[in-house]
Amino acid sequence: MARSMIAILDLGSTENAAIAREIRALGMYSEIFAHDIEPEALKNLPGVCGVIVNGGENNVVDGEKIDVNPGIYSIGLPVLTACHQGAHANDYDVWPENREKALDAFIEKTASPRDWTIENFIEEEVALLRKQIGNKKVLLALSGGVDSSVVAAMLIKAVGDQLTCVHVNHGLLRKGEPEQVVNVFGKELGANLVYVDAVDRFLDKLAGVADPEQKRKIIGAEFIRVFEEEARKLEGIAFLGQGTIYPDIIESGTKTAKMVKSHHNVGGLPEDLQFELVEPLKMLFKDEVRACGEALGLPHDMVYRQPFPGPGLGVRCLGAITRDRLEAVRESDAILREEFAKNGLQGKVWQYFTAIPDLKSVGVRNHARADEWAVIIRAVNTVDAMTATVEELDWNLIHTLTKRITNEVKGVNRVLIDVTPKPTGTIEWE
Repeated sequence: MARSMIAILDLGSTENAAIAREIRALGMYSEIFAHDIEPEALKNLPGVCGVIVNGGENNVVDGEKIDVNPGIYSIGLPVLTACHQGAHANDYDVWPENREKALDAFIEKTASPRDWTIENFIEEEVALLRKQIGNKKVLLALSGGVDSSVVAAMLIKAVGDQLTCVHVNHGLLRKGEPEQVVNVFGKELGANLVYVDAVDRFLDKLAGVADPEQKRKIIGAEFIRVFEEEARKLEGIAFLGQGTIYPDIIESGTKTAKMVKSHHNVGGLPEDLQFELVEPLKMLFKDEVRACGEALGLPHDMVYRQPFPGPGLGVRCLGAITRDRLEAVRESDAILREEFAKNGLQGKVWQYFTAIPDLKSVGVRNHARADEWAVIIRAVNTVDAMTATVEELDWNLIHTLTKRITNEVKGVNRVLIDVTPKPTGTIEWE
């Protein structure tokens, strides 16, 4: 029997993801669907017990105002009609004042069980993985980040030694990270781990490429090529595991939501992909991924480690990547993480990193004019990665960071602080 679900129909609201998360927090699964879903298809969604028509400021596509198929109101499901100014459906005008209360009341109206828990999700997903994979083998891209680590734990639970983990050092990882991944997964957890040194291969492909979307696609496509090569060395590999999560899918664009950025595991796959994808986390928000990791028994510090984009430092070395500037990003990031740990901010701030634009400014070095780069510090807090607030840093910490980075990182003469929330900024710069 399918779990209960409330379907959110996207009529251009920027709040779709937030509403879906709030419904899940109330114990009911929720998922976002296109506004023009046919009534019969909507009615036949597994477990669907209620519908939210969620309008918003992006409800004009190609110059025309969009709307749902009016037939959805006569398929026998409760419907809550909402927009970004408020809501109107029966007695749910409480929406503008207290959305959680309105959602809770709507869930009650569906008279369906609140059966969304991470434990239930793991049980269902493990069963689905076993059915999908059978007795074949899976190759997993193991970056050592939260998403891929949780995927690894889930696949180990589902299919055990049918999993082979491949860690690719593409030269875009943080300082000490490749060594840490090999130690934790290869030695401590005893995973079947293959280490691939592909630094030169990736950096040569990226040479002179400044467009961030092109960089993401090159990195994503090259990742797949590396895995294909590794798979040829193994017997029976039929599946590729990936750490795609729900915000990746949402941000890669829908009919009514313009693309924020393509994710390397959504938009960069080559057409001649040789594997069937296994993406067990693709319907989870980031906080749910972490909860899943802990429920699967992963160490707390691994589950709550710093988020890291799939393209790595490639999207923090802004513009065309050069090896010297890439090394400056790596070193400044290491200093930032070290100082945050010293000041009790590790685990308190959700994500913090440095980025270096392809732009030099005049400064003074050894009593002489020096044209060098600027380091941008970004520190943000978020729950689901869809919106983010900026951490207000202590000035003493800022002074310490500035002194260390300008003295210890070659080629850097300025330190800047990014104080832009999401929106209007994104978490990453590219």
